[in-house]
Amino acid sequence: MDAPDPSGKKHMFDDPKNIKRVIHALYAVCGISLLLDFVIHRHVDHPWEGFFGFYAIYGFVACVILVLVAKEMRKLLMRREDYYDD
Repeated sequence: MDAPDPSGKKHMFDDPKNIKRVIHALYAVCGISLLLDFVIHRHVDHPWEGFFGFYAIYGFVACVILVLVAKEMRKLLMRREDYYDD
């Protein structure tokens, strides 16, 4: 855990309740955008774009692939701890 702020200020995310509120708000926004898929008419270029929740699934899969690729790239690009030391 980080050291406390030397000025004595308490920040918004120091309280775990605020973190939970933000996470719940993000869940709500995701749920609302998924439900809007029933209401909003889209002009699709490919047939699979018409499936319910296509963009939510596509975004999730893209993020997972990005994380997995980044983990593998780390093995190639990582330098030893004292790389910048003389």
